[in-house]
Amino acid sequence: MKHEQFTTTARSLREDSLPYRLFQKAKKFGVWDPKEIDFSQDVLDWQTLSESQRQGTLRTLSQFQAGEEAVTLDLLPLVMTIAKEGRLEEELYLTSFLFEEAKHTEFFRLLLTALGVTEDLGKYHTNTYRSLFYDMLPETMNRLLVDQSPEALADASVLYNMFVEGVLAETGYWSFQQGLDKMGKMPGLMKGIGYLKSDESRHIGYGTFLLQRLICEHPHLFDRIAKRMQELEPIAAAITQEAQAGDMASPFDIPPDAARQFSMRQLQVRMDVLKRAVGKSIDEIYRTPEHMVGVIQ
Repeated sequence: MKHEQFTTTARSLREDSLPYRLFQKAKKFGVWDPKEIDFSQDVLDWQTLSESQRQGTLRTLSQFQAGEEAVTLDLLPLVMTIAKEGRLEEELYLTSFLFEEAKHTEFFRLLLTALGVTEDLGKYHTNTYRSLFYDMLPETMNRLLVDQSPEALADASVLYNMFVEGVLAETGYWSFQQGLDKMGKMPGLMKGIGYLKSDESRHIGYGTFLLQRLICEHPHLFDRIAKRMQELEPIAAAITQEAQAGDMASPFDIPPDAARQFSMRQLQVRMDVLKRAVGKSIDEIYRTPEHMVGVIQ
C-alpha cells in the first residue's frame, strides 16, 4: 500500500479532532511509571488481610494481570487497520494507547512480585473468563489482519473498548474500591488503579469515538453494535457469578448481586453514549468534547 500524502501538504493535522485531543491528554496525564509506585505499605497490609480476603484479592489481581496482558498483545491489529486507512490523528493517539496498556501489564506484575506471589494464578480464570480472553478477544482482534471491513472494525471495538475496558475493567476497579479502598488498605495498588482509570477513560473515549464514527459513516452498523452488546451481557453476568461461586464469594461484605448490577449499568451507559451518534454529522463526531465520552483527564 502506497502513501498518498503527508502532513507536509495543506492537510496538516486536524487539531480539533477528538483523537488528537486524546493524544494531548495522554502526553500530559499518561506518563507515569509503575516502577515509581511504592508497594511497601501494600506488603504490610497484605499480612493483615484474612486468608479469604487475600484469595479474593488474588482472584481479581489475576484477572486484571491476564486481562491487561491480553489487551496489550491483541491491540496491534487495530493500530494497523487505522494506520492503513491513513487516519493519522487516530494512529497518533493509538501509539499512546498501546504504551499505556503495556504499563498496566507491568504494574500488576510488579505488585504481585512485591507481594511475593509466585503461584500459578490461572486457577482463578474461570471457564467464561478463559473463553473471552484466551479465545474470543484474540480471534476478534486478529480478524482485522485479514478483514478491515467496517463490520470487523466495529466488532473489534465493541469487544475491546466497550466490553473488556468499559464494562469488565470498570467493574474490577469498582470491586477494589468497595473492598480494599474502603478498608484503607494497599495504597500502592489504589494509586495505580487511579492511574489506570484515567488511562482507560481515554481508551474507552477513543473506542466510543471510533464506533460513533463508524455509525455515522455506515448507519446500518448501529443495529449490529447494539445486538453485539446484548450478546455480551450474559458473559459479564457469568464472569461475576463464577467468581463468586462457593468459597470464592466476596470476602469484603460486598452484596452478592452488587457487582453484576454495576456491570449491567455499565453496559447500558455504553449504549446510551453510542446512541448519540445517530443523526449526527461526521464533523460533530470529530468535535465531540472529551467529557461526553467519559474521559476523566
